[in-house]
Amino acid sequence: MKRILVIDGQGGKVGKLLIEEIKKMTPNAEIVAVGTNSTATENMLKACPECAATGENAVIVACRTASCIVGPVGIAIADSLFGEVTPDMAKAVGQANAEKILIPMNRCSIHVVGTAKAGVGELARLAAERAAALFND
Repeated sequence: MKRILVIDGQGGKVGKLLIEEIKKMTPNAEIVAVGTNSTATENMLKACPECAATGENAVIVACRTASCIVGPVGIAIADSLFGEVTPDMAKAVGQANAEKILIPMNRCSIHVVGTAKAGVGELARLAAERAAALFND
C-alpha cells in the first residue's frame, strides 16, 4: 500500500484540506499527517488520517517510508513557515525517495513565480489529483 505523507505547519489548514481531498480521490491510501507544531497536527486530525504525529523527528521518520509527500512548498525550505521547518526537516523532505507534491504558497518570504493564482482549496484539489494519479499507477 502506498503511504501518502501530508506535512503542514502554522494552523494546519492546508494539511487538513489536502487530507480531505486525498481521501475523496484515493480512499484506500494510507494517509499520515505530520504537523510541525501541535496546532497543525490537531487540525489535520479533524480530516481523519490513519495516523498523525508532531515535530521534527516525526517528519524525519515519516519521510523514510512515504511513497508521496504533500504539503506547502515551505516544507522543503529550511527556516520557512516562520521558522517552524528546521534544516533537518527540509533535508528529510528533500532527500526522501518519495514523490514530492508541493503547493506554491506565496508567503513567509517565499514567492513562486509563474504559477496561476488559485485559492488554497483549488491548490489542495490539484495536489490531491496528482497524489491520486501516483497512487492509482
